[in-house]
Amino acid sequence: MLKIKAAVNYGPKTPYQIEDVELADPRGDEVLVKIVASGICHTDEFGKGIGLPTPLVLGHEGAGIIEKLGDSVQGFEVGDHVLFSFATCGHCKNCISGMPAYCESFNQINFGGIGADGKTKLFKDGKPVSMFFGQSSFAQYSVITSRNIVKVDKDLDLAILAPFGCGIQTGAGAVLNAIDPDCTDSIAIFGCGAVGMSAIMAAKVAGCRQIVAVGGNAKSLELAKELGATHTVNRKLLEEGQSIAAAVQEISGGGVNYAIDTSGNGNMISNAVKSTAYHGTIVVLAPTGSIENFNVGADILMMTRTLKACYEGDSIPQIFIPKLVQLYKEGKFPVDKIIKTYDFADIVQAESDSASGKVIKAVVRM
Repeated sequence: MLKIKAAVNYGPKTPYQIEDVELADPRGDEVLVKIVASGICHTDEFGKGIGLPTPLVLGHEGAGIIEKLGDSVQGFEVGDHVLFSFATCGHCKNCISGMPAYCESFNQINFGGIGADGKTKLFKDGKPVSMFFGQSSFAQYSVITSRNIVKVDKDLDLAILAPFGCGIQTGAGAVLNAIDPDCTDSIAIFGCGAVGMSAIMAAKVAGCRQIVAVGGNAKSLELAKELGATHTVNRKLLEEGQSIAAAVQEISGGGVNYAIDTSGNGNMISNAVKSTAYHGTIVVLAPTGSIENFNVGADILMMTRTLKACYEGDSIPQIFIPKLVQLYKEGKFPVDKIIKTYDFADIVQAESDSASGKVIKAVVRM
């Protein structure tokens, strides 16, 4: 067991506490990674409220340097710089068919408080500590399966790359993998957080002729234009009685070909659906409850629209993340413009700034 510092959570409304915990040694296909940085994602907040036993160590956008290998690890060496992504079983039908984001054990492994082998790697005073996404990267070290890490160049800043493992690939992959638009297509992105901004940057990479950013923060909408949006809709500044969907329809001349919702808000999703043209496609990326003012017959069937969900950008991380990293290196995916870094000791402030919208993507440096 290795004694490490971790940001420990004891319940939905309690702040993180930096405490000592014990981390098991890597076995088999696992690696021990010294965490350099970890992104803070709204999914971490979601993880606090799903009933996992506490104490709990969250964090699922880790990046670091390999310090020790399990005895069956292949393709990695001590000293490699790696990014973490979601955990998978590696052997179900979807995993072996090249669809790891839809691993049949995805929810159990990532949201079940365990590692990919069904056991926790973390302990406190000899008692189990719940894990998250098979990595629990709000810590100085992590043990993770080699199946769920991606090697990156050593000359790149791991604090910038850390969020690629979840939020960045989720937004970018929804565009480049799930719908794959071209220069004839128009798209609307609902929500201008890290996932939405990643979708906007990806839509620019794809060459979409119109990219409409929809949000309620004027500063974020200005940045969205800098990152590639051709038009913006500030939902807070609409004329009385005008809907978001009507505003997007007006900009696009009858509706966009694609709409992506990153907000998880029922009203926003309803507007996303209605903003698309006949035979349009809507992709939802965040959990929501019921969708308001939504009629399957009128809004989907009669308009021959497609409404689909997308996990983790339909990504195979070992293939897709290096593509995004290369785009970043070429200046075509300027993710550094949405990131603010914090010291690990300031994780509570980083979480607060992220939740309030003060920053788009907070990353803590260990």
